[in-house]
Amino acid sequence: MPTNAAARALDWAMDKSLVLGYTRLGPRLRRSWWPADPRPACLAGRHVLVTGASGGLGLAAAQQIAALGATVHLLGRKAERLESARTELLAAEPSARVEIAPCDLSDLDAVRGFCADFSARVPELHALVHNAGVLPPERRTTAQGHELTLATHVLGPHLMTALLADNLRGGRVVVVSSGGAYGQKLPVDDLEYTQGDYSGVTAYARTKRMQLVITEQWADRLRGRVSVHSMHPGWADTPGVTESLPGFNKVMGPLLRSPAEGADTVTWLVATDDPIGTGGFWHDRSRRPTHYAPIGVETASQRQRFWEFVVAATGEPLA
Repeated sequence: MPTNAAARALDWAMDKSLVLGYTRLGPRLRRSWWPADPRPACLAGRHVLVTGASGGLGLAAAQQIAALGATVHLLGRKAERLESARTELLAAEPSARVEIAPCDLSDLDAVRGFCADFSARVPELHALVHNAGVLPPERRTTAQGHELTLATHVLGPHLMTALLADNLRGGRVVVVSSGGAYGQKLPVDDLEYTQGDYSGVTAYARTKRMQLVITEQWADRLRGRVSVHSMHPGWADTPGVTESLPGFNKVMGPLLRSPAEGADTVTWLVATDDPIGTGGFWHDRSRRPTHYAPIGVETASQRQRFWEFVVAATGEPLA
């Protein structure tokens, strides 16, 4: 957060206006007051796992993290897309150390198998970046019968975080959420989205709200062991926007952030030496409120019901 009163006022106004704060104008103005960049080579010798890394924000973050010296593990559903992503990353950073990690994050059995192998090969993991995302046109279910966005954005990440928690001891977890979470309440009575007409956009935003809640719950349970944060990238020019929301892209296209601009706070959270604590929700290197206004805030009972559902679905209490 800027220390100058005028800058704080401008930052607040930009954040509440959405268009000013979420577009490419945001980082271009905020760069004059936001925290310093991570030190060059500050991640040398460390390992970072990035999910949804075949393109868009995930690949942009992986490239930035690799440029700081880390060995980056690119996780995605399709090996051929990961190979293309690795080729693209190495073209930009020829000395980078990059490995691919095929895994469908929505398939809980696949996540268990991947984590068993990965944790044996990489006993010390500096950071886990949960970036994988989907926005399906109709309701779909996974191999375990869970709604797809729920499984991809919440259940798979929870299971992976729990299974890799020991590898992450002293490290960081970063969840890439969305400002769309501001438009949704925690749907504790219908977490699988079985009621009413299904909308992929709504399903996406609902699970992004869930991510903000579960990030805080992970932070509470991993306090002193792992630093956990969520962030939102603003409106970035990625395949998720251009393919899933063509109307929005047509209107906002000239103002969309580049993938690198959208990924900046991910990289900063992974690499900064600044004392950032745990449990924060961030945008453009500053903590943000998890609700646009103090209405529709989850009760303790609702949060507990949500946690119990996630634990029952995954079998992992993150003790």
